[in-house]
Amino acid sequence: MEKDLTELQTLIEAHFEKRKKEEEELINLTDRIEKRRSERAEQMKIRAERERERQNRLAEEKARKEEEEAKKKAEGDARKKMILSNLTFSGYKQPQNGTKKPTEREKKRKILNDRRKELNIDHLREDKLKEKAQELWDRLRLLEAEKYDFQDKCSKQKYEITVLRNRVSDHQKIPKGGRGKRGLRK
Repeated sequence: MEKDLTELQTLIEAHFEKRKKEEEELINLTDRIEKRRSERAEQMKIRAERERERQNRLAEEKARKEEEEAKKKAEGDARKKMILSNLTFSGYKQPQNGTKKPTEREKKRKILNDRRKELNIDHLREDKLKEKAQELWDRLRLLEAEKYDFQDKCSKQKYEITVLRNRVSDHQKIPKGGRGKRGLRK
């Protein structure tokens, strides 16, 4: 019986020692878990701070780009205003030195300004306005007719060009040795 009692006591002691080891392991494990949680929380704080810094940088960069675009737009508007202020009713101001040749654009602009007539209708009465409207209508019909004629002429010329190109390409396709066979026999 004493043998059983000692055996039982050793079993109880072994059980308590095992339980104590398991509790120590559990405490170590919970400590590690808490340590990881605190480290992870620290990392999350660092990430959040970095993200805020990144967002701030992006916002600053966006604001800077918008400011630059606004400056460019303001400069462009100022340039346009300057160009428009240099315009007169007769077109661009003539350059100071008369030796400079006019460009094609300036030539076209001058021709268009010569064609365009001023419309002074403020002082006209109803019958004169009707006459002016009829005159403008006739002018418009004349211009439309000219436009149609030019378009028709252009399309005919394009057709002639394609016909001539086809003839040239057909002519180039004929072998050179074959020409002798078509001519007189020897």
